[in-house]
Amino acid sequence: MKFSILFLLCLLCLALRANSQSFYQGQSDQLIKVETKGEYRASAFSLTKVRLLDSEFKRHEELAGKWLRGMDNDRLLLSFRITAGIHTVLNERSKIYQGWESLQCELRGHTLGHVLSSLALMYASTGDAYYSQKGDSLVRGLAEVQGALKRGYISAFPERFVDRAIKGEKVWAPWYTLHKIEAGLLEQYIYCNNRQALDMAIKFAEWAYNKLKPLRKEQLAVMLKSEYGGIGEAFYILYELTGDIRFQQLAGMFYRSEILDPLASGIDNLKGNHANTYIPIVITEARGHEISGEKKKEILSRFFWDRVVEHHTFATGGNSDKEFFFSPDALSKNMGPRSIECCNVYNMLKLTTHLFTWNPDVRLADYYEQALYNQILAAQDPRTGANCYYMSLKPGLFKVYGTREKSFWCCMGTGLESNAKLAEAIYFRDNKGIYVNLFIPSELTWDDKSLVLRQETNYPESEKVRITIVQATGIFLDIRLRYPSWAVDGCSVEVNGKKQKVKVKPGNYISLSRQWKAGDVIEYSLPMRLRLSPANDDPHVAAVCYGPTLLAGAMGTEGLKLPAPYAVNQWAYQNYNVPLSISDTIHVSGKSVEHWVKKLSGESLNFEITDLLTNNKTSLIPFYKLHHQRYILYWKLK
Repeated sequence: MKFSILFLLCLLCLALRANSQSFYQGQSDQLIKVETKGEYRASAFSLTKVRLLDSEFKRHEELAGKWLRGMDNDRLLLSFRITAGIHTVLNERSKIYQGWESLQCELRGHTLGHVLSSLALMYASTGDAYYSQKGDSLVRGLAEVQGALKRGYISAFPERFVDRAIKGEKVWAPWYTLHKIEAGLLEQYIYCNNRQALDMAIKFAEWAYNKLKPLRKEQLAVMLKSEYGGIGEAFYILYELTGDIRFQQLAGMFYRSEILDPLASGIDNLKGNHANTYIPIVITEARGHEISGEKKKEILSRFFWDRVVEHHTFATGGNSDKEFFFSPDALSKNMGPRSIECCNVYNMLKLTTHLFTWNPDVRLADYYEQALYNQILAAQDPRTGANCYYMSLKPGLFKVYGTREKSFWCCMGTGLESNAKLAEAIYFRDNKGIYVNLFIPSELTWDDKSLVLRQETNYPESEKVRITIVQATGIFLDIRLRYPSWAVDGCSVEVNGKKQKVKVKPGNYISLSRQWKAGDVIEYSLPMRLRLSPANDDPHVAAVCYGPTLLAGAMGTEGLKLPAPYAVNQWAYQNYNVPLSISDTIHVSGKSVEHWVKKLSGESLNFEITDLLTNNKTSLIPFYKLHHQRYILYWKLK
């Protein structure tokens, strides 16, 4: 008997190790060719197993799909073909997308990578074959380019851009763009089973390995001064998919010691560093830890996340000012027209998901919810599906969206990806059951357990969540409901109409352990209240929240004229006709928020803020629903 138990435990440990990730622990395990050494306590579900139901999230997904359908493959490929010398008709050049995709921009080609990724993610999220077919067409076009360029290199700019980075000459982030292309190819393989895309990714990585292997450490260090995104992560993923040790070694060549070593020693060196250079570098090390089990990589990843979230993060879940990290605990001094680059949040959510699989902590899930609602949803234009670059914190400004033809900022690409994978972090699992992290209308299929559950809710407009077991075979499972840290007024849980005793405090999981059968219903209620989210350096500068939702002062459209709020330049409208009448000062006489913010009638999250000195009133609405008008997020409380 002892031998049998020991044997079963060994099998269990092997299973936990072998269920490696393609992107996160537990996804696409069948594709992995190496045994990874990092340990974890939760696994993600494949995007193919979670379907969004009618909701705000489904509408965002559909808008992203509409944008993708409007992208012209030939126009995306044209600059690649010109670089490869296989398309030289001069009058065709006018068809190239402009802005960051123009022939004059050294970052050209990055959008095609984002589109490849977004198409793959959208196919996985919806099952709509249109997206995989459009991706197939792009991959075939890129294969022609790769063949013409020889040796595996593939880009819309010449290889000499990489040479300039190696020499330390001025150039705009060639490895950053190459990462987007490589990542897009990998996702086409993982989610769309496109073997040609994997072959191309391998050829590109072989080119990179042969180019960088002869370089001395000093030369690599010079090259890494130029922003290089998550190219190391892509090579780690390729190593997992192929087992080719060269690609693990290649990923290691992108280790930037002067930034990463201090983090591993518990030193906060964020100040003055470009945030969206920094975050993908840490994500690379997080994935490296999952492969190698190296403790140093785990320590620096956890430490970095904690410093960013606890000391650099605004109420939206975003960070940075003018794209750079500032001093820790200095939010009120860094609220300007170019605060919060949206790409940063896309990457912080990736890092958060990695960390959650290592240790399923409500704190991680709380942050994910905060950033998802108040940054990711908030950044997408409901009319066009375009995304913002910055989330301005200057009182009286407005969200600035890119255009379909002439912008193509990095944040438009990551915004597309974010809205193509909105179901990614709703549910996680372990050997004992399910974590319900996000309260989003959706249906989950867990094949291994023959379980289907459906979540229905109008959260956060409503405090009620209903989970129905659609299919089950009487299996015993824990269903763990996230009990958010902000839920200080308690909660209520019923199973099949019977009230359950909640024994834990906010910031934990409520575990419902039982034998589940089809037709079982969980009713979960999370009473919400008004609360302040003060700047971490000044309690008299604060945003107003209701439950998880950031509320924005709706300041109207005075002075807004077309083409605003659309722009070619992401820096446009930094001081655009802000009316002198707009003020972020509110007299509250030291009273609690309930005295000067009142919820209006109805289910919608509509509020009114009142200056207790002047009796002036301002409408407050969810920031994720505020568009095409001026706003205030942080108030100076007098």
